[in-house]
Amino acid sequence: MPLTPFLDPLPTPRVLRPKKRSKDITYYEVKMEEFFHQFHSELSQTKVWGYEGQLPGPTIEVEQGECTHVKWMNNLPDKHFLPIDRTLHSSGEHMPEVRTVVHLHGAEVEPESDGYPDAWFTRDFDKCGPRFIQKVYKYPNNQRPTTLWYHDHAAGITRLNVYAGLAGIYIIRNEQERALNLPSGSYEIPLVIMDREFYNDGSLFYPSTIDDPPPTYPNPSITPGVAGDYIVVNGKVWPYLNVEQRKYRFRILNGSNERFYRLSLDSGQEFIQIGSDGGLLQKPVRMNEISIAPSERGDVIIDFTNQPVGTNIVLTNTARTPFDFGTTPDPETTGLVMEFRVVERTENDTSSVPQFLSTIKRFDENDACRIRDLTLDVTRDSFNRLKFLLSNHEYMDGITENPVVGDVEMWRIINQGLAVHPIHIHQIQFQILDRIPFDTDAFNLTGQLHFTGEPEPPLPNERGWKDTVQALPGFVTRIIMRFGPYTGRYVYHCHILEHEDYDMMRPFDVMPRRCVPVKNNNHKKCSETFICFSE
Repeated sequence: MPLTPFLDPLPTPRVLRPKKRSKDITYYEVKMEEFFHQFHSELSQTKVWGYEGQLPGPTIEVEQGECTHVKWMNNLPDKHFLPIDRTLHSSGEHMPEVRTVVHLHGAEVEPESDGYPDAWFTRDFDKCGPRFIQKVYKYPNNQRPTTLWYHDHAAGITRLNVYAGLAGIYIIRNEQERALNLPSGSYEIPLVIMDREFYNDGSLFYPSTIDDPPPTYPNPSITPGVAGDYIVVNGKVWPYLNVEQRKYRFRILNGSNERFYRLSLDSGQEFIQIGSDGGLLQKPVRMNEISIAPSERGDVIIDFTNQPVGTNIVLTNTARTPFDFGTTPDPETTGLVMEFRVVERTENDTSSVPQFLSTIKRFDENDACRIRDLTLDVTRDSFNRLKFLLSNHEYMDGITENPVVGDVEMWRIINQGLAVHPIHIHQIQFQILDRIPFDTDAFNLTGQLHFTGEPEPPLPNERGWKDTVQALPGFVTRIIMRFGPYTGRYVYHCHILEHEDYDMMRPFDVMPRRCVPVKNNNHKKCSETFICFSE
């Protein structure tokens, strides 16, 4: 179904106002609703789900240290309008079709407010999952200023609920960042990039199974990934944005299920990346293209100052799907993202891009008190379908990772496959140490790591704080992080949502630290007068 690109203006999600505010808390209520949304002016209205009747949901903006309480309310119908595979965990015939739970992606929160996959709830909290604890979530916002995002995380149907539209932006701000004089106000714009597919009548298409499935497959049946032919930005297919001859700040989120993006401008001009998942980088990084995986964020400046009025600049995508060995983008469809149309400046541009943005203390591998190896594995299930695993464990298997609060750990993510997997860890932000090439054939044969080259440091725009890392095939990706400040149950998973749902997600427990007084203790992780044990 052909649609004319760059026909509709880019919408900007509205900023949500709180229900009430006091010196101690700011309280929001956010409803999940079914409604009809027009993705393109040549397309009929499409049934979708969204927060507060919007796609994407409204932007929530908070101050660093502002304690925010949110009551997430499921006002959705009882029946799902996308195909549910009843063979997946938490999706059996006895389970409610429509279950939701909200995860604030990248947030440092207590486990009760993290959006655990089995903490789901139905309309009006009529039925709740086994790990549901509370109706109102608490977000302390004590971390660095950054761009987070909220989205559904219900076990077994995350891919469907997010594809239906349950996603939105959450921004933490502070005065130190404002003092940098970066582009702000109407010149600071979130770009939530997704991909979708439609039937001819405008309704949302999500495949019920793979093309030409073997007779062993159930129907509906989960697929290894879903990528649509229409790139959607802030809820519009291939929109345009009028930009003045000045600098703009764009907070880019890849909210797609499977699709990666390799973004560039057909004018040849550069991006100035100033931030990643966990906030500002130490210094700006100038790049001709940016690769962004599902759930990653890129905070960038684009300077249109020297572009003549009337110039049209297209934001393009060259990433293959699956990434990066699959289908090359069609330059007429999936290779297009949006268009910038340069107009005259209405006021002087007093914003700036300072040479120094923030202080980031880098971890060293010697800071880690424990090293864990995680393998990314592919197997076949009883229906002969592809099934994606972490360390050859399913989501429902027992706990294998139990870091102690306050400890620094290094995780080695071993990818012996073909695809890039975006690995996301809840509760914490981490740093990328490096990626080391290894002999995948030898590893698959013996289980032993034989490195074939020198460690490759993270790209300059990856040297800040991250919550999602691109684990490249044929590499051991080493990340390092300090766990805390909370204890309890969280998850880590691949953020290709079809992989997450089946079955590339694992729980982990952050354990409390128990300390007892001793004499002459030189334990490097404790004070001089205490020795600590995990419980």
